[in-house]
Amino acid sequence: MISGNPTTSPTLNLEPITGVIRCMAASTSQNWLFRLHSLQEWWYRRSSARTRRRILIGVTLLLVLDEAALLLGMELTGQWNWSYLPLHLCSINVFVCLYNTLTDRNWCKEELYALCIPGAALALLCPSWLDVPFWWTFINLHSVSIHALLVLYPTLLVVGGYRPSPRRIPQVLAFLFGSALPIYFLNKPLGTNFYFLNNPYGNIITSTFTELLGEKYYILGFLPAIALALAVMYLPWALKEWRSRGRT
Repeated sequence: MISGNPTTSPTLNLEPITGVIRCMAASTSQNWLFRLHSLQEWWYRRSSARTRRRILIGVTLLLVLDEAALLLGMELTGQWNWSYLPLHLCSINVFVCLYNTLTDRNWCKEELYALCIPGAALALLCPSWLDVPFWWTFINLHSVSIHALLVLYPTLLVVGGYRPSPRRIPQVLAFLFGSALPIYFLNKPLGTNFYFLNNPYGNIITSTFTELLGEKYYILGFLPAIALALAVMYLPWALKEWRSRGRT
């Protein structure tokens, strides 16, 4: 589209074009990530228990290094502030992955399956960085890589034999709300927005909640969203349990 007036030379407005290009780049990266995940799952499924353990350790190390690289990069470039503390749900899940790799706890696996997979997948499908001027920035690449690894880790757990159970949903909710409560109050003195609990800006999902419910009540939109996510994640397992009971 051309903009201008008769007394000045016209200028080309490239904003719509660059927006399309950024969306295409995001879509392409998501497509390649899906293929890579499929290949890794195929390899993991056919590997021995020892090899699976090594793969899981490798993914864990990549997660920790990815998160550490962000903190170090922000510090070295003078851009670090309180908002880069690893206190968003996805960042906390990096340490849940680490703890699970070290201790092999079922509650970790359940939380990662129920909350980490849908949260990280949503961050990949609906990134909040599509409006930035340049796609190939450190923060954007970090966002793609960390969320891709966070989808991969619990997926490998399920491929490796872990079976989620709807009976453990109360444990998942206890972790979610138990961690959200102190973070809500921590956001106030730090001026941060971890878990997107203190304002709806900077996130596509919470912005949608604001349009539907208003800025004052946007936080209520999390309740049906969480219920929907849990229903999607657990319905196949609930049906499987129901069918197995019917055969006995």
